This record gives sequence, C-alpha cells and structure tokens, in this order.
Amino acid sequence: MMACMWINAGRVRWKTLFFTLCLFMLGSVTGQARYSILEEQAKGSFVGNIARDLGLDVARLVSGKARIITKGSREYVDLNRDKGTLVIKERIDREELCAKTTPCSFSFEVILEKPIQLYRVIVEVIDINDNSPSFPKEEINLKIVESVAAGTRFSLVSADDPDVGKNDIQKYTLKPLDHFKLEVQSQPDGGRFIEMVLQNPLDREKEETHTLVLVAADGGDPHRSGTVRIHITVLDANDNAPVCSQAVYKADVKENSPEGTVVTTVSATDADKGHYGEVTYAIPHATKDAKQLFEVNIETGEIKVVGKLDFEKSKTYQLNVQASDHGGYTDTCKVIIHIIDENDNVPTIQLMSFSNSVSEDSPPGTTIAVFNVDDEDSDGNGVVKCSINSDIPFKVESSLTGYYTIVTDNLLDREILAEYNITITVSDKGSPPLSSSKTINVKVSDVNDSPPQFDQSEYSKTVPENNSPGFSVFTLSATDSDWGQNARISYFLEEKEINGFQLSSLVSVNSENGLIHALKSFDYEQIKWFEFNVTARDAGSPPLSSVATVRLIVQDQNDNPPQVLYPVQTGGSQVAEMVPRSADVGYLVTKVVAVDVDSGQNAWLSYKLQKATDRALFIVGLQNGEIRTIRQVTDKDAVKQRLTVIVEDNGQPSRSASVIVNVAVADSFPEVLSEFTDFAHDKEYNDNLTFYLVLALAVVSFLFIACLVVIISVKIYRWRQSRVLYHSSLPVIPYYPPRYSDTLGTGTLQHVYNYEVCRTTDSRKSECKLGRAGSQNVLIMDASSSGTMQRIQSEKSILDEPDSPLEVRTHYCFE
Repeated sequence: MMACMWINAGRVRWKTLFFTLCLFMLGSVTGQARYSILEEQAKGSFVGNIARDLGLDVARLVSGKARIITKGSREYVDLNRDKGTLVIKERIDREELCAKTTPCSFSFEVILEKPIQLYRVIVEVIDINDNSPSFPKEEINLKIVESVAAGTRFSLVSADDPDVGKNDIQKYTLKPLDHFKLEVQSQPDGGRFIEMVLQNPLDREKEETHTLVLVAADGGDPHRSGTVRIHITVLDANDNAPVCSQAVYKADVKENSPEGTVVTTVSATDADKGHYGEVTYAIPHATKDAKQLFEVNIETGEIKVVGKLDFEKSKTYQLNVQASDHGGYTDTCKVIIHIIDENDNVPTIQLMSFSNSVSEDSPPGTTIAVFNVDDEDSDGNGVVKCSINSDIPFKVESSLTGYYTIVTDNLLDREILAEYNITITVSDKGSPPLSSSKTINVKVSDVNDSPPQFDQSEYSKTVPENNSPGFSVFTLSATDSDWGQNARISYFLEEKEINGFQLSSLVSVNSENGLIHALKSFDYEQIKWFEFNVTARDAGSPPLSSVATVRLIVQDQNDNPPQVLYPVQTGGSQVAEMVPRSADVGYLVTKVVAVDVDSGQNAWLSYKLQKATDRALFIVGLQNGEIRTIRQVTDKDAVKQRLTVIVEDNGQPSRSASVIVNVAVADSFPEVLSEFTDFAHDKEYNDNLTFYLVLALAVVSFLFIACLVVIISVKIYRWRQSRVLYHSSLPVIPYYPPRYSDTLGTGTLQHVYNYEVCRTTDSRKSECKLGRAGSQNVLIMDASSSGTMQRIQSEKSILDEPDSPLEVRTHYCFE
C-alpha cells in the first residue's frame, strides 16, 4: 500500500486536485511509495510509514538491514528501522533543490537483503511562500524624449520569485497611472514580459522628471510583494527610434562551448542622423544566470559565450536585447538560445549489494550483485546500455529503472573455473559514446560433485613369479578435481576369492598413496594372472568413488625342466621303433614329444642327438623332435640301434631332459626277437614281479576299504550329533575338513596333447598308414610266448592334423 499526503493546503480544490493526481500515480507504479511534504520542515518531522505503505513488517526491515540509498551527496530523509517510518534528516529548500522545476521531487531507494528487495520512494516537496518577489535593481532610470508618441512601449525588468505556482508572482501594478499604463505579456518559457505604455504625451517644460512605482505581488498566503522605482527623465525631441531587424532571434549553441564563442548577432537601425542615429546594444533585464553566461557587444550587437554552458542545468535561455539611440529611443528584440546537449557525462556505476562467493550448485537465476547506473546527459546521450563480459555464466537483468542485477545464467562448476572476474560495462548512445566499467571478483565455493578419476580404467602389470612377499608391484593414482576435504582420496580393495585364496592374502593397497604390494610369492604354474578392483573414495559428504580394474600377470621364470611324453620310458620292457631295411632317406622313425610347463621362451624346446649306435644313420629335428634316417638303410646296419636324445628349453639358464630311443632295423619279427633276446628277463624274475604286483594290489584294496568304513562311520556320527543338537535347540556349527570345498582335481598333465599314430600294416613292408581315431594297435612281444603277437586296443585318441605336436608310431614291446 502507498500513501500520498498533503499538509497545510491552502484551498480545498487544490487539495482535491493533488489527491486525485496522487491516486492516478499510485495506480501506475508498482514497488514504489510516494509521499508529499512541505519544504522547510524541522529535522525529525514525520514523512510517512514506509513499512505499512510497502506492506512490510518492521521485523523484516530490521532483519533485512534496510537502508536508504541516494544518488547524490544530500540525504534529506532518514529511515527509522525500529518504527518503520521515514523522517526528515536535514532542511529541505525546494528552491535550492528544483529551482523553477515543478512539480519538485527527489527519490531514493530502500534496499533490503536476505533476500535482496529494492523499493523506490519518491518524495514530492511542496512549495511554501517563503520568498518575496524581487527586482534586479532598486531603481530604473529611463530617458524619454518629450516628442514620443502615445502608445510607445517601454520594456521593464521583471521581478523574480523563487517560489512556484500560486506562490510565484501573480500580478504587476504600476502607480501612478497619469501618463503610463502597464501591460504584462506571458512568454512561452513561462516568464512575463512587462511593458510600460505611454498614454498621455510628456511635456518636459511642465514636468522634467517622473517617478513611478512598479509592484510585483505573489498569490501566497500571506501575500508577499516587491517594488522597484522608475525614474523617468524627459529629453528633448528625437524623431526616430531604433528598429530591430528581427523581433525574435533563435540560435543554437553546444554546451561546453569555449568562452568567446559567438552565439548570434542582433542588429537595429535608426533613421536619424548624427548623434541620434547611433545605436547601442545592451541586455539590461537579463537574469543572473544569463548574465554569467552571455554578453553583448555594445557597438556591434554580437552575443558571445562568457561562461560554461551546461545542458543538464538549463536547456534554453532568453535574452531581451535592447537597442538604444542617444536620443532615448529604444527597441527590444528577443534572442532565444537553445543549448545543444553534448555527451560530456560518463555513465556511473554504483554497487548497491554484492556477494563475493557463490556455491557451485547454485541454481540459475541466483542473484550475485545489485548496482545502479546513471547518466546525467539527456536523450540519446543519456540512454545507457549495460553489459558484462560474455565468456562467463552470468547475465544482467534490469529490475527498476536504472537498477540492474547480476544473476547466474547457467550451472557453475568450480572444477572448470574457481573464480570469475565480472566486468560491468556501461555505455551511452552518444557520439562518440562514453563508457565506464567496474570489475568484481566472484569466487565459486566447492561442493563434492566430482568423483575421483583414475588415469586408466584398467591397469595391467607384470609380477615375476617366485617374488618375495611384500614386493611393491606399482602405484595407481586417482585425481579428484574437487578441493580440500572433497579431494582427499583413499584406496580400498574389493574382496574376492581367487583360486581358493582370498584377495587380501595375495595383495594389499596402501590407502593413502595407492601403492600395491604382493603379500605372497606367486607361482606361474598355479596362478598365471588374476584381476581385482581397487576403489578410490574421496572424503566428501556424501563420499564419491570410482573403481579401476587391476590385472596382475605373473611372469614366468624358467623353474621347470622339460618333461618327455613320448617315447614312454618303462622299466619292465624295452620299447623299440621298427625301421624296415628298405627305408629310404628321410624315413620318419619316430618323434620325441616333450613339454615344458613354463611359458614363453622358457617353453621353447629344442632336440639334439647326444648319443647313437650309428650317428651316420639317424638325425633328430631341432625344433620338432622327429627322428629320421639320413641315408639308405643297408643290410650291414645293426638290428639294434640305441639313441639318446637331449630335450633343452630356451630359458636362462636353460633346463634339459634326456630320453633313450630303441630302434629295431629289421624286416620281420623273428629277426627282431633274435636281436632283442638280451632285453628279456627270465621266468623267475617275471614271477617275482607278478607276486609283487598282486601284493601291492591287495594292500591298496585293503586301504581303500578301511578308508571307506572310516568315512561312513564319521558321517553316521556327525548325523547323530546333528540330531542331538537339533533337539537341544543349540546353534549348530557344521564342520568341514580342510579343502572340503576344493573339488577341482589336478591332473598330472596340465596341457592337452594330440597324438598322431602311425603303424605298419605288414612287417615286411615299409609304408605307413595313419590310424583313425578310436583305437591304436600296439604290438607287444613276450619272450615266453615264442613271438606270438597280441593285439590290444588303446584308449588314446588319434588325431589326423598334420601340425599335431605329438606323433606316435606303432612300436613293439619285448619282454
């Protein structure tokens, strides 16, 4: 609600008119309060109840630290926050404040904080009749020729009254009226042009001088007046009066024009000759301000600037230039001077409220600052454009006229930019435009909105096997773009089970620096690699985290020698590969197959022939272990050939294994048997071996049955115990033997091998046929059976791939 107050009004109709005007203004203004007070009131006089009129509680004024903001240096009104009222702070002189401007008012803003609210208050100062009309001079001296005709006009200086309205000059009177009458003409600028008109001719011989009194009276209550005496000297006759070439002169001059600038030149002519025909110029009735700004050359009528012109103080001036001859005749012309505005005032910026810190999670539209912009120029020169630098997430909004707010235009991110320098630039539309700027610094306070970030989402590191416990593997690092406590990072392992081991028993991570240690010695043959997750968590509230996957690859060391898979070394029989005597060069005798449980170059195997019965007959492939003939087999070659093959890996240092290969060079089995009789054991030895085998089988069977009985007994006992515990309502804690959950059997061979088996279809032929998958024919020669061949089925698979790592030929066993 707004209030409009009228105090000590003189008349009812003026009060009604002003009250109606106030209601009209109140209806068109939002967020404003308007008051009316009389000038010259005592300090502390009541102006209005601002809290009630703005719809605010007094408590809100106190909590919001309400204060008054004025544009100038004078503060006429003070705010009593405790009562919510406005009172006069210092003397208010309407004439000093507004001069002749009406209505006269001043404005100020009431600002509240938390939240920021801005209200405009306009106080109209009502004039009282505290000034009397006054003339520039106490006396006016006129010289009038006695022959002047009736109706001749003589201009008089007008009085000045700083008051306005009805308190201003309302009428002029002239006494006595024997020869002259008074005429008053209103001018466009609101002033009055006073002329004294001759009614009855003058006669110097009857009366040489006349004294008149000019009275100026205002309409105030009580009335005030001022007087000036007019002394008229009657001169001898002068037939012609000066005549101005123009009744009205109009001129434009820019403000701030230097002194001496010619505004215009007035001219007048007099038809008389000689002394009476000489015309002089003067500005007898100029106002005080005009006299300080302009002067006229007495002889030429040239009007020049002699002071500093300011458009903001006055836009127009009117000079009444009087042209006079030496005979007492005069003529007056008007000179209207328009001041052209120049862009000579720089826009000003006044910061009303400012918050130098804003949280990065502040929503768009959060107010940062409130400031006022003012330019004393007019028209385009006073139109101000306000902007801020465009590379920041802020914008400017206009609240009240001349007031602007800076608000956030987008979401802020301290991690992208922690502070902003906001440069406020204001410029007018003058030519050239003038501008000013002000820079404020806004810091963005941090919130925990950025989780830690690893430089990689997955890490892969190598650890040599057989490492020492406590071995430092590597350090992973995460960064957090937040600040302070929100950027303090700790590292944690996500527990899991790896090959029966808990992760915490294998590795650990330093929570402060992310250094990963190996807690045990790794065995490549048991664990080749494993993965686990490391969590980086900050100390914010709530904490944020991210996860990186770490793969540790156990690097193989050459700690395992090669293992020969074929030919199988047996203690009870001698295995021989049969080569027909018709074999050509390059005949494939057999293939030594070996493996190395290591990996990489530690598992690269090479084969060498260390010893041989006849080194000129056989050769071993360095890479594939194939034993081939290097020449044609002859009848002179011994049937029994014994080869020793060394298998060596490529590790540093290298490891090796050896295997003995027996080769029989023969075309028939009898020939083979005759040569390998020294390999056979006697009957007594075989009987003893059979006895030992039967005895071992019996012992193993007995142990198996005993273990089976023990396991069944333990199961029954535990079942009974569980029943007793169940009926006794006690907690049951099951017992599992160690490694009870380990159901993964470990074979003796960790790799899969493919065998290609070749056998001869006839002992007298040397060609080979590939055996199909499903069975393998092996010939076993028993010395007691007189060379009888027994054929048995093997359960090994036979693969036909040409690049199979294992190739087995049909062999013969002799016992």
